[in-house]
Amino acid sequence: MEEEGKVLVLKRIKQTFHLTAAEEDRERIERVLRVYADSCPVARSVRGSIEITSELAG
Repeated sequence: MEEEGKVLVLKRIKQTFHLTAAEEDRERIERVLRVYADSCPVARSVRGSIEITSELAG
């Protein structure tokens, strides 16, 4: 959050996904994480005003 005037404003969201999966599925999971936001109503609604980043833990 950052302060604009005297109001706290959300500027960035960082998502970290903790998944249990076989190592051979890792590439597929990473590919899904790169494109899922295009189908997410919330991500599309805030696109351009809030930066959203995603990463796969571990």
